[in-house]
Amino acid sequence: MAAQKLVPPFTREIAMKKVRMAEDAWNSRDAQRVSMAYSENSHWRNRAEIFQGRAAIREFLTRKWDKELDYRLTKEMWAFSERRIAVRFQYEWHDDAGQWFRAYGNENWEFDDDGLMRRREASINDKPITEEERRFFWPAPGPRPEDDPGLIDSPE
Repeated sequence: MAAQKLVPPFTREIAMKKVRMAEDAWNSRDAQRVSMAYSENSHWRNRAEIFQGRAAIREFLTRKWDKELDYRLTKEMWAFSERRIAVRFQYEWHDDAGQWFRAYGNENWEFDDDGLMRRREASINDKPITEEERRFFWPAPGPRPEDDPGLIDSPE
């Protein structure tokens, strides 16, 4: 059986697979691997940073994961259309002083005909947490286990 192409127009099943593939890639913390999901000239807005292109994406991710240690991410599809997917996410990380954070965010994605993301806009907020407040404990780097519940329905 041939592998399913994850290209527009999206169905619910394809959109959910795209979200899980993105989550797994980001949890690898492999900037090269992650960058290949984006078009060569992909436009990004991440918090206050705005940039374009795979080389800039790789540089950004390398810098991010040098700062955000023991990063673990979970994503959930919020909505989708033929070419776009909206995602909510949370991730946890700590800084080099050992302070843990939980980041809360939303992303809007737009894809080209080949299924590569040509636009990503992310809004993210960080909340300091104690180690006891952590929720994400799977081995990292690596994918979130299939039986992990992911996001919970709580603003916390």
